[in-house]
Amino acid sequence: MLKKSLIATAALLAFGTFVFGRDVFSYAKTWGASVRDAVKSQVPLENEVTRARVMVEDLVPDIEECIEAIARQQVDIEYLTRGIDEKEHGLAGKKDAILALRSHLASGDSTFVVARRSFSNDKVKLDLSYRFERYKVAEDSLMRDRQILAARQKSLMANEEKLDTMIASKKDLEVNVEQLEARLKTIQAAETASMINFDDSQLSRAKTLILELNKKLDVKDKLLAAEGMASGYLIPFESKLEVPDENITQEIDAYFGSWADGEAEVAEAKPAA
Repeated sequence: MLKKSLIATAALLAFGTFVFGRDVFSYAKTWGASVRDAVKSQVPLENEVTRARVMVEDLVPDIEECIEAIARQQVDIEYLTRGIDEKEHGLAGKKDAILALRSHLASGDSTFVVARRSFSNDKVKLDLSYRFERYKVAEDSLMRDRQILAARQKSLMANEEKLDTMIASKKDLEVNVEQLEARLKTIQAAETASMINFDDSQLSRAKTLILELNKKLDVKDKLLAAEGMASGYLIPFESKLEVPDENITQEIDAYFGSWADGEAEVAEAKPAA
């Protein structure tokens, strides 16, 4: 199977070299980038935002690791500080002993008495030389411990600053992800609104159709009403007719009184048929 795959790859490479010549690798690289971009463009934005959120959450282990390193450094510094304090206390005792022996030699006494025991000046000088060498070694060790303490304190401070930066950066990224999600929802809402506008257009056409149907039904009602009036069976309630006042005849006689009298005289003068 592997042999067939190698043969197919070699054949494809040979064909590409034959077609594109020396630019085959450039074309392949460009094609690969195009395919990659095309695939990325097909990924939904919701998935991309979720992926960004997951990447931000993936920073938590690094932050926890930094916190653990800081805790270890703090404990080491506490123990180292405690050891330095003990060495400083012991070094102070060694210094006091050296200065006491040195003071004895400067006094001119032939013997040094301590704890009811006497020591010659030669013994004192030998002991003083030994103590002084040990003191210098202890002092050098103390100096190195102080240097180590200073370096660890500096490293601790750097890690604390790093932790603060990581936490602040994580919070900023969380805010950015929230803003991305809010912006995505805004865009989705706008897209939904556009779809609703399209539906409104359909609704408008439906309303127009219903209005036209109502008009047609109104026309049919009018035709039926007209047919009923023509046949004398229906009273046209649709027309609002004003009923004359009951005193209308009296008003006419009063208004046309002289005219009515003239007509009456004319009627009397006419011979009967």
